[in-house]
Amino acid sequence: MPTPKTGELVVQNAAVAMNGVDNWMLEAGVFVKQWPAIIRNDVAGIVYATSPDVQRFKKGDRVIRHGMTLVTGRPEDGAFALYTVVRADRAAILPESIAFTEGVVMPLAVGAAACALFLQKPGEVMPGVPLPLLGLPYPSLQHPPTLSSKTLIIYGGSSTVGSTATQLATAAGVTVFAITGAHNFTLSQRCGAAQIFDHKDAAVVDKVVEAVAKSGPGFIGIFDAIANPETYPTDLAILATLGGGHLVCSHPPPANLPANVTASMIFSVNDVSIPVFTDYITPALQAGKLQCLPKPIVVRKGLEHIQDALKKLKEGVSAGKVVVEL
Repeated sequence: MPTPKTGELVVQNAAVAMNGVDNWMLEAGVFVKQWPAIIRNDVAGIVYATSPDVQRFKKGDRVIRHGMTLVTGRPEDGAFALYTVVRADRAAILPESIAFTEGVVMPLAVGAAACALFLQKPGEVMPGVPLPLLGLPYPSLQHPPTLSSKTLIIYGGSSTVGSTATQLATAAGVTVFAITGAHNFTLSQRCGAAQIFDHKDAAVVDKVVEAVAKSGPGFIGIFDAIANPETYPTDLAILATLGGGHLVCSHPPPANLPANVTASMIFSVNDVSIPVFTDYITPALQAGKLQCLPKPIVVRKGLEHIQDALKKLKEGVSAGKVVVEL
């Protein structure tokens, strides 16, 4: 049984969620610092123990948490286990009205979205690849939020990261235009996107550019939550028509960018997400201002089904997050 150190909790896991990085870790050893390894970052469960200095949580609290195994490599930080060590500043109370299998879709997505939206200090995610610097204000519990003049395009608005980024950006007063599949328009609407565009529409570039032009001079860039060779041409065509801009990527940015386009890459384990976990998630969930979207795709119950869940994720899912209940 792990023991919490300063600033930590031990959580008895009730549900864990899969992310693409899990398969990379298993297949290529990305971020793995030692073998054997226990990986995974998204956990929902019940606080089993706390270190004496932790005041925000007590034994028995229902929580969601974003794990640190990507940077620590400690087996006790990995979520594919019955008990996991959690940093208190990367955890939030999960209201009783929300099931563990629903709440667990959010933690890593919150970290990723916060990195994309709120960073204000320059840095690098890897040599030569900068972190984003959109520098947006943190989300507000005010309803409706005070609208700014800023407009952001989010490609992959129905993905877990895209859904969360849409909600957080909207709560920060930003107008979001989402690009997604036509069958996922309703999901992006629920997240708060002002306009939604079908990525398969032959005129998607012209339609998005027209919407941005009508929104005023506050265009701040594109956050591509999918970020692959299929999405980059659309991103770059939009930016080219708009005269350039910034492209925030969830994976390494495209090479050989035009001079008027800058690009950056997110890294979900970043201290910029701490205020979101400590001050925003719980009251926003309670108020219905933040939703656990997209819905979970629950594979089965038990750690023995983790491999099946990772296989399902690798095969591809749309507007859902693969979850295993424990």
